[in-house]
Amino acid sequence: MGLKMDDFSEIQKRSTRMRLWELPDVYVLEPTDSMATQFLSINRSTGDLSYTSQLPDSDVPHAQIVFGLAGILRLVAGTYAVVITGRQSMGTYRGHSVYRVSSLRVLPCNNNLHRATPEEKKEEAYFVGLLKALESTPGLYFSYDVDLTLNADKFQAAAMSECPSIWKHADDRFLWNRKLMKELIDKQMEPYILPVIQGSFQTIDSVVKGKAVTVTLIARRSMRRAGTRMWRRGADLDGNVANFVETEQILESQGYFASYTQLRGSIPVLWEQIVDLTYKPKIKTINYENTQKAVEKHFDDLHKRYGDVVAIDLINQQGSEGVLSIAFGESMLKISNNHIRYLPFDFHKICGHIHFERLSILYNQILEDLTKHGYHLRDQDGNIFKEQKGVVRTNCIDCLDRTNVTQSLLGRKALEAQLQRIGIFESTNTVAQFEALEAKFKFLWADHGDDVSIQYSGTGALKGDFVRFGRRTIRGLLQDGFNAAARYYLNNFRDGNKQDSIDLVAGSYEVGGGDSSRLQITLIETVALPGALVALIAGAYFTSIAGRQLGSDVYQYLYTLLLAGVTGGIAAGIRSQGRYLANRPRLCKTV
Repeated sequence: MGLKMDDFSEIQKRSTRMRLWELPDVYVLEPTDSMATQFLSINRSTGDLSYTSQLPDSDVPHAQIVFGLAGILRLVAGTYAVVITGRQSMGTYRGHSVYRVSSLRVLPCNNNLHRATPEEKKEEAYFVGLLKALESTPGLYFSYDVDLTLNADKFQAAAMSECPSIWKHADDRFLWNRKLMKELIDKQMEPYILPVIQGSFQTIDSVVKGKAVTVTLIARRSMRRAGTRMWRRGADLDGNVANFVETEQILESQGYFASYTQLRGSIPVLWEQIVDLTYKPKIKTINYENTQKAVEKHFDDLHKRYGDVVAIDLINQQGSEGVLSIAFGESMLKISNNHIRYLPFDFHKICGHIHFERLSILYNQILEDLTKHGYHLRDQDGNIFKEQKGVVRTNCIDCLDRTNVTQSLLGRKALEAQLQRIGIFESTNTVAQFEALEAKFKFLWADHGDDVSIQYSGTGALKGDFVRFGRRTIRGLLQDGFNAAARYYLNNFRDGNKQDSIDLVAGSYEVGGGDSSRLQITLIETVALPGALVALIAGAYFTSIAGRQLGSDVYQYLYTLLLAGVTGGIAAGIRSQGRYLANRPRLCKTV
């Protein structure tokens, strides 16, 4: 028997462990961590949510254990529920457990799919394929009891509220499942609303001078311009930028809680770098007349949220990246806000590929700003001694490799200042003087960089050996080469569909709200690239065979030239049509 929603208006404890009953007509989620008398029912034909007081009979077969409901997504002809089927404990945050999602499962509620038109079935199949990719989304984290979206200063403000629902104070920029939770929120199904972030969460424990020290690193990825490395570049017209990540480094020791927040994000001008089968596609600024507005919106928002901003630009000021250096610099000169400082620092020119210790030049240039920004510090009684009043925003082209090396340096300096402030370090002490802490701290930031990089580019970060070991290594250089090749493959042949999957889940694309013709996938489009590659390989193969048989026969010579010409023509055709042959998104425009 179904129950009315009004019967359960009282806020209940969030369910942390549930049995998933899969019946012919409904899915039922039964909390097992409390004496629950109400259970969530999901209709397998309509996807409608309701409460029920009845559980399946004991003779019903297998019930799977799940650890949360990430949300509900309605498509063209069906509805799909996303449940967390695996979790891994990652440590604690503010005294509460944090988990990484180790596996997801998409539950189809499309028993009425047979009633859909052929066109609807075709579109539904494409969307379902995107949802299947969702099951392998990396870097998802959640907590049942604490909001992971808020850094220390914002958390302090939210803590003053008497509202027990953590999601109501969440920073929606960092809610990975914001769209998926909407229906649960609208129906006030409190026990099943579980905020999830995408990013990174790692913790290290060490002992310094006989005192226990815990350092935690949290990355929070923004969903406002989420996407893949090549298909989401720069800013949109609202000032949201690609690969925007808030990183908070937390120190806990002797009852003190200290944190330091940094930002990374794509260069906030309007630009693109469309994949076209070349290794490094051309960088191009676009929509120039609206660039200044986008830049100003971006930095106005950062100033309101974080205070003073130092924008460190690590890209090359010459060569292919120079066009962005010029555009960014010109836009920043026009900003009248005295609380925004722009600092170009040509990383490759100054540091090269091995002399990353020269980042001390950059550090000395911003030391005064860092001192003014400060960091958050409070004791176990909640007394706040310091608040962070500014932030450093770092970018390179991808905001991955050069950015992570730079952020790890600033994180190190912040940790040293905090340890001095709470009396563990002397004024002359550095992290490098304590071997155990040094080694763990390096790996903490290297793993952090890999996590952020995998979510944007599909591979671990380049230059990670320097962050991990403090020097460039042969193994690290070889790994960088492998990662660069893997990025090329993913950018050109996989990331278009991945971008569509992200846009679908993030709500950047509304099913039924756009032009459905963009989803029409023709046979020619499907087989064009594989066919072209087969033709190219075949042409090269037969040309090589003909070449080995060359003799005095003029016809054999002409035949070989013909094959070589055809093969060259195929290669030239692939090159000229690379933008259209590469795997590209279908749901949203790149800007």
